Amino acid sequence: MKIAARQLSRLLQGGLAPVYLVSGDDPLLVQEACDLVRARAREEGCSERVVFHAEAGFDWQGLLQAAGGMSLFAERRLLELRLPGGRPGEAGARVLQAYGERPPPDTVLLVICPRLDGAAQRGRWFKALEQAGVVVQVWPLTPRELPRWVAERMRAAGLRPDGEAVRLLVERVEGNLLAAVQEIEKLRLLHEGQVDAEAVLAAVADSARFDVFGLVDAALAGDARRAARILAGLRREGVEPVLALWALARELRALAGMAARVENGEAVEAVLAGQRVWDKRKPLIRAALARHGRRRWQGLLRRAARIDRLVKGQAPGNAWDELLQLALAMAGVELVGEAGISPGFRRVDKG
Repeated sequence: MKIAARQLSRLLQGGLAPVYLVSGDDPLLVQEACDLVRARAREEGCSERVVFHAEAGFDWQGLLQAAGGMSLFAERRLLELRLPGGRPGEAGARVLQAYGERPPPDTVLLVICPRLDGAAQRGRWFKALEQAGVVVQVWPLTPRELPRWVAERMRAAGLRPDGEAVRLLVERVEGNLLAAVQEIEKLRLLHEGQVDAEAVLAAVADSARFDVFGLVDAALAGDARRAARILAGLRREGVEPVLALWALARELRALAGMAARVENGEAVEAVLAGQRVWDKRKPLIRAALARHGRRRWQGLLRRAARIDRLVKGQAPGNAWDELLQLALAMAGVELVGEAGISPGFRRVDKG
């Protein structure tokens, strides 16, 4: 059975399954999902917990022996297998498949791994564990989901935030859930009840995790202001402009190719499948392809090539200014203005 992380708490109320596989890349959300399983296991008498780290040279037979042996300390046990690479290898795949096909009694297996791609999920070992128990897929929060998550966390901590306080906290800790939890705890210690934007400004450090992939996603989503803010954050943090250019140019090459296929008559969904676009990113790519046509994407790719020459010192100009123009253009916006007049935004039609 596959479920989303938000469904796990309710599912656990009905009792423990023999196997849980928690897969995802956000450390806080993965940790909290695993904590729910551990807490339920303790409630059902799993007072012994054995942890295995499946790193290089790991003895997979030791896992089977632990599962088949009698516990000296508890009637039920929790076996926790941490799979940092996400792939168990041939020996591990055979062991996990055998375990899933015949899970031992009085034992709960919790497997923790990064997000698994489609190939891994088609493996026999994964299918065996899925059929034996529960696969918990932990997806990172989207920018649209983050304000609600922060507001719920603040209320759970006994705070009553107004809308501006939530918005400001989201902006300050963008993408970094661990930082958000830490800042909410700080606010809980400093304040009781109502929390406004002024309280957040006074208490919260600027822990925003700006990264080049967030920049790309904001540009694809058509969120020009967020793209500009992330780019400014990258610049403040001392990130080399070549890294931001690499991320944008890589996406432009893919979009130019996909737009050409769409204009040649291929269905958008077929193009996305051919490019192996992740399900979570498909809405972003669809929006980008609807915003610009092949010629526009190719023109932006040529602009990226000019910025590359600028970064290498082969052309005059300011790399960060040009990168801002490029990111905004991807979002469907061009900066406009005249001498002595503050620049503004102008939407660009598809072309």
